Amino acid sequence: MAEMAPAIPRSHSVVFAPRIQELLDRDEKVFRIDPAKVGVSDSRLMSEIVAARPVLATERSVYKPAAGAEIPHDSATRTIRALGQDAMAGIRKPPPPARGMSGSWPYAGTSYLRRWLFGADPLPVSLLSKRGITRSDTLSRLVDQAVSAFPGGAEQDGRTALAGLIRDAADPLERRQAIAMYRRATATLCDGVAALAGNALWLTGPGRERPENLTTVLWETLRLLPPAWMLYRKGGTAYTALHPEIRAEDDVALFPLLMHRHPDYWPDPTEFRPERWDGVADPERTPAFMPFGYEGARCWAKHLVVPLAERLLTVALDNRIAIRSPRQDAEVPLRSLLSVRFEARATV
Repeated sequence: MAEMAPAIPRSHSVVFAPRIQELLDRDEKVFRIDPAKVGVSDSRLMSEIVAARPVLATERSVYKPAAGAEIPHDSATRTIRALGQDAMAGIRKPPPPARGMSGSWPYAGTSYLRRWLFGADPLPVSLLSKRGITRSDTLSRLVDQAVSAFPGGAEQDGRTALAGLIRDAADPLERRQAIAMYRRATATLCDGVAALAGNALWLTGPGRERPENLTTVLWETLRLLPPAWMLYRKGGTAYTALHPEIRAEDDVALFPLLMHRHPDYWPDPTEFRPERWDGVADPERTPAFMPFGYEGARCWAKHLVVPLAERLLTVALDNRIAIRSPRQDAEVPLRSLLSVRFEARATV
């Protein structure tokens, strides 16, 4: 991949893609990225921008239109409830064999989590969440067609609530949208949880004692390496009165990653210090902290991410997942989901 720029050195550090490092090196909290885009990392202005208007359907990865039609509100609500039900049921199930965690992270973590939570769904529904399928447009279309034709019968056990939405769809359009929502919801949840758990594994580093409080580790990981590192808003008149740099034709990029590392908001901002969250009853109310978005525009699965990541991290530590990277730093490429890349192997 492209040349990587060095980040802050530490015993187990990261190197960001040059475009991300360029952003981190900026002193301004409001800056022009290109002729049609403005970047923002100012805490007050970010909250004002998020509050200025509701999030558009096209700005949400899961609820953007599918099968040529908008996703109805009641369908979106059913998806959220079904996913929460499936995630909580998955946490209570025994995890798959730990050898499934071996390999390249975060991909190994994603595949492991999908197998844990959704692997019991009957064929061909279970193929909707297979990474090898989702990476191919052709295979995805073939699987979509198979699920549309054979969504499974009521007699099949082990089906997730999300798969039940596909089976119980009232018409072909609703079924196609349920298929799209299944794929998007499972991918968004599992990719995000695996990225968070993988980032936490890397930040805790080799040679450290097992953390006593994994929850504080995860909140500090969300501060230092938030998977949702940028929020994108399409331009419009709603933002022009908030700052003179923002024009009606400008799109706006909000950067929690930059805000979370700014010394105006955080002491020792580049240091990994989970203890800073000791005794914090509600981390999301911490000023200048936006791991899941602001009130009214928070991630639809935020209530699932930390519990699932803690469960995944617990299984990894219980089975002595060992980082096998030959280097003491790891790459963070320019992707929509911020995640450290490293090799790991189960040793138990």
